[in-house]
Amino acid sequence: MNTTVNPAIATAGAKRHGRNVVVVGTQWGDEGKGKLVDWLTESAKGVVRFHGGHNAGHTLVINGVKTALHLVPSGIMRADVTCYIGNGVVVSVAKLMEEVAGLEAAGVVVRERLRVSEACPLILPQHAYLDIVREAFRERGGSEKIGTTGRGIGPAYEDKVARRALRVQDLLHPERFAAKLKDQLGLYNHILVEYLHSNELETPESLKPFVQDGALQFEPIFAEAMRQAEWLKPMIADVSVELNAAHHRGENLLFEGAQGTLLDIDHGTYPFVTSSNCVAGNAAAGSGVGPSLLHYVLGITKAYCTRVGSGPFPTELDWETPGTPGYHMSTVGAEKGVTTGRSRRCGWFDAALLKRSAQVNGLTGLCITKLDVLDGLDKLEICVGYELNGQRIDILPLGADDIAECTPIYETMDGWSDVTVGVTEYDKLPENARKYLERIEQVCGVPIAVISTSPDRDHTILRHKPFEYSVTCA
Repeated sequence: MNTTVNPAIATAGAKRHGRNVVVVGTQWGDEGKGKLVDWLTESAKGVVRFHGGHNAGHTLVINGVKTALHLVPSGIMRADVTCYIGNGVVVSVAKLMEEVAGLEAAGVVVRERLRVSEACPLILPQHAYLDIVREAFRERGGSEKIGTTGRGIGPAYEDKVARRALRVQDLLHPERFAAKLKDQLGLYNHILVEYLHSNELETPESLKPFVQDGALQFEPIFAEAMRQAEWLKPMIADVSVELNAAHHRGENLLFEGAQGTLLDIDHGTYPFVTSSNCVAGNAAAGSGVGPSLLHYVLGITKAYCTRVGSGPFPTELDWETPGTPGYHMSTVGAEKGVTTGRSRRCGWFDAALLKRSAQVNGLTGLCITKLDVLDGLDKLEICVGYELNGQRIDILPLGADDIAECTPIYETMDGWSDVTVGVTEYDKLPENARKYLERIEQVCGVPIAVISTSPDRDHTILRHKPFEYSVTCA
């Protein structure tokens, strides 16, 4: 009889368990999660990505130096922190190699501190190619494009759900990998050539080594995957085991969400959404820890709203005409997507939308970012509900068609002319800025824990500490 006991469990009773915080975006992404994850990591020993892929982008500004991350968790900028890519993330090893090389060139130690779940589905050239060809097919047919980044995220998740994904663990077994790859390419080429007529399209330069006459080629894709496997092997891990052991050692963990709640595949503005669950509950499923280990959920929200790509946006303003509030948000807020460089659509703060996010995430506290962008606006509007089909509602509907029919109901508040950039104490904010924040708390029903007053790590107002907030630990 095997009587071996997991040492983490055997010693758990004698040690303080760690406390864990989940950070999620509450709008359509781009809320400034990267800075907050980096800032909160001062109190953590591990940072975990649990969904999405390199379609996400987090920008950190530390001592005036800007760093953009896409797959590597934002905690990598702290030298004593271990970073984990959980099983819920779809991984392009090619893009991970590029990102790690850039960080290491800047003097950041990465590979010794990065752990990648063996259960992560892989993004391979066929996924990016199908993504691009499908969007082109929709456009040629007169349909509205979904607005994907063209990086293969959706097709990779489709393979995962269809149980035909190639996973990180398959890279360790070349013969198994080759057999699965041949089967997958057979299906992809049938769809690409016979249905989507990929042979009639120009192949993107980056994919030309893997495509001939619109068809994916086995040999170059397999060879490149095997080359990447050698690089990745030292970082492959059972992330679930490692996270649970860290928790039982008393280490605090930070779970870093990507994108935003309204892009969630189940709870977002479907079909104008991403292909993964962006809500806090997925931190458990996407990393291999139990939900009782998620102790505090911090929702990140801009002091206004932005959205990249297609889909309904009830409070959207004219953000292209100089002199308008939307143009002010766009230019002062430098609203360009980190991953794609696309301009973000801008609009007033939507408290009814945030109610939906608070509900599906179980938010413990809020972090308001980019408050400083509103400096100088005479009047501010807060959406507190909508008119839909002749009725007033106070929470964002679930369907994109209904959302598109919503007319915002606004409350007008006075703005402020004082500069809030770099303010680090709540009482030193302009009175009207404090009133604006307090009204957000009232309408959304969630206390504000943190306020960011610029992209810099140190320009942050702390009202309570998420890692020390009074919650019951598992």
